[in-house]
Amino acid sequence: MRTDNAGIRAQFGRRVVAAGWAGRPLRAPVHRRIHRLAAGAAVAVVAAAVAAPAPRAVAAPVAATPVPAVSSGQGQGDPALRASLQAMVDAGASGAIGLVDDGTRVSRAAVGAARLDPFLPMRAGDQFRMGSITKSVIATITLQLVGEGRLRLDDSVERWLPGVVPNGSAITIRMLLQHTSGLFNYTDDPAFWAAVNAEPFRNWTPQDLLAIAFSHDPLFAPGQRWSYSNTGYIVIGLLLEAVTRTPVQTLVERRVVRPLHLRNTFFATSARFRGPYAHGYLPPSLTGDGYVDLSAWSPTWGWAAGALVSSASDMRRFYQALLSGRLLRPRLLDQMMTTVDTGLGPHYGLGLFTFDTPCGTIWGHDGFLPPYLSFAMTDVTGTRSAVLLMPTFPDPATTAAFDQALATVVCGMFDLSVPTGAAAPSLVSQLPELRSTEQPATALVRPAG
Repeated sequence: MRTDNAGIRAQFGRRVVAAGWAGRPLRAPVHRRIHRLAAGAAVAVVAAAVAAPAPRAVAAPVAATPVPAVSSGQGQGDPALRASLQAMVDAGASGAIGLVDDGTRVSRAAVGAARLDPFLPMRAGDQFRMGSITKSVIATITLQLVGEGRLRLDDSVERWLPGVVPNGSAITIRMLLQHTSGLFNYTDDPAFWAAVNAEPFRNWTPQDLLAIAFSHDPLFAPGQRWSYSNTGYIVIGLLLEAVTRTPVQTLVERRVVRPLHLRNTFFATSARFRGPYAHGYLPPSLTGDGYVDLSAWSPTWGWAAGALVSSASDMRRFYQALLSGRLLRPRLLDQMMTTVDTGLGPHYGLGLFTFDTPCGTIWGHDGFLPPYLSFAMTDVTGTRSAVLLMPTFPDPATTAAFDQALATVVCGMFDLSVPTGAAAPSLVSQLPELRSTEQPATALVRPAG
């Protein structure tokens, strides 16, 4: 489908700027319910980036016809899926992608813009930053090495990375994968986000990230409770490299991407995509002006905790292969699916969460590498699955629309309609990485200079 810039003017109606670095002051004071990358600090500082001096505008103000819904793939006639995605765009998202596989039919849809100016329609196969969905891939590779006898889940970190992690002799690989290590989560440090904000194109090393984490005391003694920590997966990435003497991006390619023929999936070591992709935006509700393109921001600060790039179809294939036993032997998959209570609703295994919904029990992961928001899941047998992607930093309106769309795709994978009224599932508030927080705009960290 072809269209021109006039097609986005009514829908987006404000200027689009590229973050190079960029934006307008935030409106303050105001409280916003917004998602976080394992912690509120991520949201605060990334949104604050728009307070930096504005660059040249990439596009003039756009006005007035709705963005067309662009659907593709088998089952494209699913009206509930397309309507839920369009509602996300109507609420302010630049675009959205959804996929539902109910075991007999696959429905794919994409609405809105992959790029706002010049306008490029979203396609169901566009590449997308998957954030913490990376953790499922990293945990899978770790368990494959366990199956090969190259390491054990109860090995200490100290055995493989001597002197790297404080108290590493008391922290096991299992604890890192399951978020029970007690290690401080580096993305909870406001100073970290100030640094990301000041240098958005910086290439972060794992050592940079661990230095931030280890400048803080542990949250609790290893194994005592659960607390989401990206730091643990940075340590796991280094450990995998130590065991295999192979870069983690190569391990992802050899052990997951090639065997499953994932054509749009890779571990990002720079901001570059490798095919058509969805641009990621800060919305006007957070910038106080136009949409700000953050696509060129370096994803290296996510590394083994969040640097994966993929597509909806590739994520469906990965999780179905994982839960159906194609990537791990049964005893290792059982280990992965042995969970602890997060205290948030879901239970968490090794790089995988599960929780019950009114429509069925789901297994998978969520991801948020600002501004990209993602969710991929399957059922316990790996025969039904769903994926939902939004490349726009969530605000209250898009959060509500994303939540409703999430309920639609979750129920759709079980070939059910969303329950109405009080029974309707509200999933966003339960997700380990996407739990909501109240963040006053006046508290946002401002970039240096």
